[in-house]
Amino acid sequence: MNRIIVRYVLFSVPVIILILLLFKDRLPFGGDNSSFAAEPKKEITRIEFSDGEKKLFLEKNIEGWLVNGKYETRKNSILFILKVLTEIKIKSPVTSEFFNNEIIVKGIIPVRVKVFEQRKIIKSFIVYKTGSNTYGNIMKVKEGSKPFIVYIPGYEGEIGSAFTLNELFWQPYTILNFLPSQILSVTMENMVDPGSSFSIKNENHRFFLSDLTGDLSGWDTSRIVRYLSYFTHVPFESWAFEISPGEKKKIEAEQPVYRITINPAKGEKIVLTLWERFIDENDVKKKDSDRLWAKTEARDELFIVRYFDIDPVLKKRSYFFPE
Repeated sequence: MNRIIVRYVLFSVPVIILILLLFKDRLPFGGDNSSFAAEPKKEITRIEFSDGEKKLFLEKNIEGWLVNGKYETRKNSILFILKVLTEIKIKSPVTSEFFNNEIIVKGIIPVRVKVFEQRKIIKSFIVYKTGSNTYGNIMKVKEGSKPFIVYIPGYEGEIGSAFTLNELFWQPYTILNFLPSQILSVTMENMVDPGSSFSIKNENHRFFLSDLTGDLSGWDTSRIVRYLSYFTHVPFESWAFEISPGEKKKIEAEQPVYRITINPAKGEKIVLTLWERFIDENDVKKKDSDRLWAKTEARDELFIVRYFDIDPVLKKRSYFFPE
């Protein structure tokens, strides 16, 4: 009897192992091929992106997350990428033919992702950013794995764009951030209404207001102090990475509507230029009443700013005079 049991066990174990190996890649789609979400024991502490020779890493230290070990990060960008990395699931498989047509033929270079908890890699996969689906991605666990479209359940937005090696994307979306005491002068040029333009100088806490002709009098000091306080935090909505070089050149060739020049007590002069923005509505170009194109001389990238955020510093000269 014991011999029969032993023989049964010796025969059964290899068979079970063989069955597991045969069906391992089928439940579901293959465990090694379809597991994208990171499952840290405590928390993710480092994320690495690489695209050919280019690399970028996000790392958490005592003070918070940094980009490439030196730049402050935007809180929302970190929260979003952590959500993506821990919650992504397969939306649908992709056929070899579709992958070839949308990725190989189009020469899309993948972004390789590594996720760490302390020094241990807890997840790695490959992202092919594409416009072939609303989620902006096709992903593989590794080169020889099956391709899938991946998404976050309950979120219908694009997640492929989150896998970017552009340092600007991860940094705070802040245009200006000065205390009144840090500003030596401000010039606000209104190209639509030049007569409302003005300049403010701060010389040892003594203020001077002028227009194109010279110094002015009769203005309210408290309004100047209040105006300078509006530069403490001026955010913008997003970078305009998606526009083509031709569109960018066309925007910059247009007459700006505003230009603000700030000379800080420390650091380089900042010149912020703002242009009207137009949007397509029912195949008709319409002026965007909520947003503007913007750019500073510090970077050669356009960004989008909401009137809601920039409006406090777009005052007219008359603002400083008692009514």
